[in-house]
Amino acid sequence: MEKNPNKVCVFCKRNEQEVPLVALDFKGNNYWICPQHIPVLIHNPDQLEGLLPGAENLQAG
Repeated sequence: MEKNPNKVCVFCKRNEQEVPLVALDFKGNNYWICPQHIPVLIHNPDQLEGLLPGAENLQAG
């Protein structure tokens, strides 16, 4: 299980001192995403390819 000690948004890389972050657990790993990029996760997960392992297999909601 990958534990990322640095809390940063998987998309924009801003940290918890810059923006609020929401925990994201995926495939046994812990990630973070900021509220601004939650719509990307929901509607355009393909944009997270290379940033979130397995994102290419996610389907838009």
